[in-house]
Amino acid sequence: MSSNVKSSQGEMKPDVSSNPWNVPNALSSIRLVMAIAVCLCIEWQSWTVALVLFVIAASTDWMDGWWARKFQQVTKLGRILDPFVDKVIICGAMIALVGAKDSPMAPWMATLVVARELLVTSLRGMVEGQGGDFSAKQMGKWKMVLQCAAVIASLLYLRALPDVPEWLRVGVPICVWGAILLTVASAVEYVMIVVRGTKQKT
Repeated sequence: MSSNVKSSQGEMKPDVSSNPWNVPNALSSIRLVMAIAVCLCIEWQSWTVALVLFVIAASTDWMDGWWARKFQQVTKLGRILDPFVDKVIICGAMIALVGAKDSPMAPWMATLVVARELLVTSLRGMVEGQGGDFSAKQMGKWKMVLQCAAVIASLLYLRALPDVPEWLRVGVPICVWGAILLTVASAVEYVMIVVRGTKQKT
């Protein structure tokens, strides 16, 4: 039986449990396996299977978090596992796409995305380790949406080769470059938040 704690805004929030055996963490684990399967399917050029698995893994991102909050099954493992799986899904797919022949995903793009995730994770650890709040911002959420769109568009492109329809030829660079630009913008936003917080303390 879990107890509740009161946040600074007066809202009742569930305690973070130390018991990792629950539905949200099982869902996160399943999504992790699917993310690895996506990378393997891309390497094997099984574009349709990779596309289906990626869409399922990415679109169910909300499910484990929703379940944990709804049924008060927030755990220390879950708070680490859920964002970790999100990063594996995106970074893993993009890295795998770099190695695909005729892929619209360039090596520097995947490197930039991975670098952004490492930077934000480090900043989050630093801020939360000092008792601060480093919750996800709206731009970061839209960044995730565009990154997923970029991966899906790239898989559709590779699946359609050599007869790629015109709408896809136009759509792929829009999705990919949009994801890259928002990746950079969201990284800058988080850095500025930390810089402003540091200045306020000094």
